[in-house]
This record gives sequence, structure tokens and C-alpha cells, in this order.
Amino acid sequence: MAQEHGYRIDPSIPVIGYTEMVTNEMCISHSHPRGQLIYATRGVMNVVVGNHIWVVNPLQGLWLPGGVEHQVTFQKDVNYYSVFIDPSAMEGLSTNSFSFDIPMFLKQLVFKIISFGTEGNLTPSQSRIVGVFLDELALIEPSATFLPTTNHERLQKVVELLMDDVASKNTIDYYAEISFMSTRTLSRLFIKELGMNFSDWRTRLKLLEAIKRLGEKQSIKEIAFNLGYETTSAFIYMFKKHLGKTPSNYILEDENDSEKMIA
Repeated sequence: MAQEHGYRIDPSIPVIGYTEMVTNEMCISHSHPRGQLIYATRGVMNVVVGNHIWVVNPLQGLWLPGGVEHQVTFQKDVNYYSVFIDPSAMEGLSTNSFSFDIPMFLKQLVFKIISFGTEGNLTPSQSRIVGVFLDELALIEPSATFLPTTNHERLQKVVELLMDDVASKNTIDYYAEISFMSTRTLSRLFIKELGMNFSDWRTRLKLLEAIKRLGEKQSIKEIAFNLGYETTSAFIYMFKKHLGKTPSNYILEDENDSEKMIA
């Protein structure tokens, strides 16, 4: 797997690109000195960093600073791309992990860097491309497509129940009752441990599940039904409210990018 490149410390090789097709695999929790950009042109990845979960599909990338422990699960067939950045080249890059909507230009830079191989000896032209890549990476803005989780024993049980049944319409009162605590206590735990209230967390869960299913090419109608929405329009409203675009436009953007890459 790619992670071996993350341990290679060599300022003369500021970036190392890597790609492979991965099917139903899990990369166990690990960390490495090099920072890492993760991207896939096909398929969906789940990435766990601490108490955060990211669902990464072909419209998104994920940035991981060096030294951050993470676990990656590749669902079904994933056409996986990664660039590892030497610690000597990470000045100006974020020290936080985050997902982001990956621009077409940055994708093309990733593909170009992968074509350089892994042995270094960059030409002047290749070095300039690496410089542009690092500049672009420093400019990316995080998106809110992550799901906070918790190690709090009582709250963790509620979180697991919600994740196991994304379409559930049960209220916070229901989960408080089966967890043997008051609704007020459970509500406070969500805000204290997860940084958002029960309703917002469940909406974020549905949003990430929608992103995953869109990456798997499921229909919008099917996704809306499986997420527990009464109507497709209600699902579309939620999606646009949080991501600024409808699911159809989200899919269309991915298809347009794919056509440009083929061209």
C-alpha cells in the first residue's frame, strides 16, 4: 500500500505521488512524518482521524498533516490517488486535518506529480510544477463534511444506534429513554461532546451518508427514501442548504470533471 511513502524523509524529494485500484480494504490506524493529500477518481473512502469521520468521494479531497494518526477504509472499488509531502516542504500548509471540494486544477497537478515517479531527480520544469501544487494546496478551504464522534460511553451507544439506522425518525426523547438518562442530559452531552445539538448531528450524519451514496451512483430518489425523507424535495432542500448545491448539480460537476480529464 501507499503508506510506506509517508515514512520516507528526503528534502530532495519534496512530494511523492502514488495511485492504485483498491477493493474492499482497510488501512489500519497509522501515522507518518509526511503530510498527505488523499483523493479518488472513483469510489468512496471512509477516513477516521481521532473522533472525526470523513466520507471522501470523487468530488472531494482530504488533507492530513504529518504525524496525524488516521485509518482509511476503501468501500468496493476505489481508484485511489495520494501525494505525500516531505516535512521540509510543509511550510504554509494547514496543521489541521480537513476535507475539501477539490478543484479541477489541483486534480490535474496531482496526476502530473504521480507521473514523475518516486525516485526524485526532478527537472526544473517538474520542480516548478511541485511549487505550484504546494501553493494551491495552501489555498484550499475546508468543507463541513465531517462527522464528530465520541468516546463517551453513554453517548457513544446513542451515536452507534443512529449510525446503524440512518433513516430512523425516533426523537431524542426515545434515545434518552433507552439510554436511561433524561432528554436534557442527552441534549447537553451532544453539545458538550460533539459540538452540536442532536438534530444538527443527525442531519450531518444523513448528509455524509448522502455523499457516500452519490459516490456510489445511487439515484437521488433512492437516497432520499433510504435516508428517511418523506419526499425527494425535502432531501434536496437539506442537501442544498448545507452544501450550496443540489444533489443533481453535485453529480453533474463530477461528470463534467471526468469528461475534462478524458479530453
